[in-house]
Amino acid sequence: MRPLTLTTPKPLLAIKGQPIIEHTFESLPTEITEVVMVVKHLADQFKSYLGNEFKGKKINFVDGSEKGTAYSFLAAEPFIGEERFLFVYGDELPNPEDVKNCLANDLSVLVFKPQKPKANGLVSLRPDGTILEIVEKPEVAKSDLAADGVMVLNSEIFNYSPLPNTKGEYYFTSLLNQFVKDHKVWPVESPNFIGDISTPADLERVEKLI
Repeated sequence: MRPLTLTTPKPLLAIKGQPIIEHTFESLPTEITEVVMVVKHLADQFKSYLGNEFKGKKINFVDGSEKGTAYSFLAAEPFIGEERFLFVYGDELPNPEDVKNCLANDLSVLVFKPQKPKANGLVSLRPDGTILEIVEKPEVAKSDLAADGVMVLNSEIFNYSPLPNTKGEYYFTSLLNQFVKDHKVWPVESPNFIGDISTPADLERVEKLI
């Protein structure tokens, strides 16, 4: 997203005249009343824009980690408690219906059929239909389903320790893969997935879609 993200964090880039993060909040159901927001890059801009309450939801800010998304996620543990929660990446534009469908399952991950499978985290399934594993950007695509950044999890995911990838980076996926081995996590396919937002051209593409 550079050069746009040199001065503005990606979730605050505008689509249809409002920041991505605002679209994300609008997809959340009314029963979600509290949000834990992990921030790092240009964090003060989030705090200024969202404040202590946004769209009727209380906001708790948590400082992310330089060590990667896994450690940034773990920093939110004190605010989660012993309950189920909705996890959403800050640059996602989930459809409210997709969020509702995910929450209809005890544990779930939103999935979609990607146009470029090897550029995504691909989902392998067990015979019973639950998620077996998520492989990030594989050399060979062995699945036609990719994981989106919308999930329903529970606090047991905090029992796992992050594992480094081949480049020494600690991705949230390393926690998720340990979690799905011990839990029945259901894939929920999005029929109208917008797709990855990773370049300035994607902002224009998504504006036309929505």
